[in-house]
Amino acid sequence: MTSTAKSSRSRTRHTGAAAVALTAAAALLAGCSSDDTSDNPLQGEKAEAGTVVVGSNNFAESTLLADIYGEALRAKGLKVSYKHNIGSRETTYGLMKNGSITVLPEYNGSLLAYLDPDAGQESAQAVNEAVKAKLDKKLTLLESSPAEDKDSVSVNAATAKKYGLTPESTLADLKDMAPDLVIGGSPEFQTRQLGLKGLESVYGLKFKSFKALDAGGPLTQAALAGNEVQAADVFTTDPTIVKEKFVVLKDPENLFGFANVTPLVHKDGLPQEGVDALNAVSAKLDTATLLDLDAQVQLEKKDPLDVAKAWLKSAGLD
Repeated sequence: MTSTAKSSRSRTRHTGAAAVALTAAAALLAGCSSDDTSDNPLQGEKAEAGTVVVGSNNFAESTLLADIYGEALRAKGLKVSYKHNIGSRETTYGLMKNGSITVLPEYNGSLLAYLDPDAGQESAQAVNEAVKAKLDKKLTLLESSPAEDKDSVSVNAATAKKYGLTPESTLADLKDMAPDLVIGGSPEFQTRQLGLKGLESVYGLKFKSFKALDAGGPLTQAALAGNEVQAADVFTTDPTIVKEKFVVLKDPENLFGFANVTPLVHKDGLPQEGVDALNAVSAKLDTATLLDLDAQVQLEKKDPLDVAKAWLKSAGLD
């Protein structure tokens, strides 16, 4: 996948310098979450010897994943502290390199797009190998989970019922019905290969029309729920999928690339028992599970730390 075919979600995860300044200012004003043990995540102080520092970017799913990683490490007897809601990838990657953060939840394809915008993304394994080749020598990736948070074409419940679409249906199954459907997404979705162009060239889909909305945000969610559009670009772990009973169509040709949840670690800061603990998390975390956990946090307003602990216990990882 080239730089012209990056997901819109990956753009929000590696914004420019102005956004970094804004997120940094917001973090300084708002501080860390109630579970944090640091005063200011942006000071860049080295981790205390023997302490694994788990960081997160400033969106809800990253905080949840950080809590899952941290509590999995604590279950193995490691000393853990948190630096939540730090900001964008530019900030967190710098703190990873200097050892201020030991572990960070990442998305393999989005990280590769940050490190090498022109790199191809042929498979999850190839993506991870390419990331490792580009990472600072002090950093590495652990094993990727099957869980992905990436762009998808999803249909609303009424459309799924009308055409017999299920979670096992693929984008190819839309070919005959696409001419009857209005699809929505960000304005750029209309002109990108990772959008209508790719849907036509890869899957042969020609939709009735396109409605410009936002990048998987509230406009898209509302339009799909209200049947203003029958299909839309929705991120695969968006809790709205659960709330509105959207059906996410499978993408067997990997048009939308890869965004597997993957721990990024500072080599010197994580002992082997910690590596094993995080790889065990990745082995059991899939997209459906992450979607459910996100829904508990974002829809049911549960504390992400409580959700993390409950899932670890249910998965036998506590």
